[in-house]
Amino acid sequence: MFRIMSSLPSILNQKKKKNLFYKNHKENLKMDLIGYVQQYDWGKIGNDSAVAQLAAANDPNFIIDDKSHYAELWMGSHPSGQAKYKSNGARLEDELPFLLKVLSIKKALSIQVHPNKAEAEVLHKNEPTIYKDPNNKPEMAIALTPFVGLCGFRPLSEIRDIILNIPPLGELAVDNSKDLDLLSKNEEAGLRHCYANLMSADGVAVTKCIDEISKQYWKVLCRYNVLEIFNKLNEDFPNDVGVLSLFFLNVVHLKPGEAMFLGANQIHAYLSGDCVECMACSDNVIRAGLTPKFKDINQLLKSLEYKGSPPESKIFTPKRIDELQLIFIPPVEDFALIQLTLKPTDNEYVLKVEQTPGILLVLNGQRSLEINGFNNLLLKRGSIVYLPCESGVELRFIDRENSDTIFLAYISTPNTVLTTNIEIVEKKII
Repeated sequence: MFRIMSSLPSILNQKKKKNLFYKNHKENLKMDLIGYVQQYDWGKIGNDSAVAQLAAANDPNFIIDDKSHYAELWMGSHPSGQAKYKSNGARLEDELPFLLKVLSIKKALSIQVHPNKAEAEVLHKNEPTIYKDPNNKPEMAIALTPFVGLCGFRPLSEIRDIILNIPPLGELAVDNSKDLDLLSKNEEAGLRHCYANLMSADGVAVTKCIDEISKQYWKVLCRYNVLEIFNKLNEDFPNDVGVLSLFFLNVVHLKPGEAMFLGANQIHAYLSGDCVECMACSDNVIRAGLTPKFKDINQLLKSLEYKGSPPESKIFTPKRIDELQLIFIPPVEDFALIQLTLKPTDNEYVLKVEQTPGILLVLNGQRSLEINGFNNLLLKRGSIVYLPCESGVELRFIDRENSDTIFLAYISTPNTVLTTNIEIVEKKII
């Protein structure tokens, strides 16, 4: 059979002390991690949450409460939720440019955008209590279960049709027929005007509009396949303007393994499902709805990318290396993601990378990991492993137990060069 050796480019120049790594390596202190669990009220409850399941599999001391919400599992060095080394409880101190997460969503997260780097620097300087760092926050979500999100504006002609078919919405969003003409001609100015009108409407008018739509326009909601989502959002966030944003934004349905990338100024929200998410380390959020939190409408309208496109254009296509490996390479420096899926017949797989720090998460199955100086690190569902630069350039996944299940893992790394070189060499498995 073949040994597949894929080379991710060298993407982070970090100076680390190898003697410290090897000292800890011998004691197995600097590899296995315990992730940090966030219990936000939008998370799934109890054992229904993939976050809770993975946390329990990862940490034998983690007890699932069947009435608690488990929203996010954080795997990184973000100060709001640092991972810890399993054997000694010390925090992961190495600064990583990314944060790897698992999300389990029962109730929608807020509709939001993230400022670009230049905007973030200015916003942080002028309003540091709201915008707490000078960084951008690109994100990628890869579905683990059927997943629903909002991402970007619908095609402008479709927005026009929806407005024409829902007159109460038109009363809020449209000043005059010129805006509709601009939408029909795919002119972004029409979208700017209409969305600004919607977001600037007073609460009484928003409530009246939502009430009329829910009572009189359910056939139109069915036509655009948003009736269930509309009712759920209005139930969870009654009379919130974000409920009406549903008619402007793409509803994106992801199958397990499919992804969407959310760059700067891209309006989005996660509505339901479980996903692996990787993001840059920032807390900057400009909210647009589905939340009681502060909405900076003026900045929102300045930052938004006003471009309409169909929902299928929001599904991010990874680079397939072979039948076992995919690499998600977004157009940002902060992170890339490797998806590794090994069948029971794949006895040995070698992943060759240049020396960059990474986080490995196992979602299913079992393998032994061999890396520089360490020959038998057991990986199983829930395993979280920190891979410092000094762990070497070769990650060897070996099936020592004749596993009969698929092994699924994700590895997050930094990313600055957006190309991948592949080398395939013949390998006889003993």
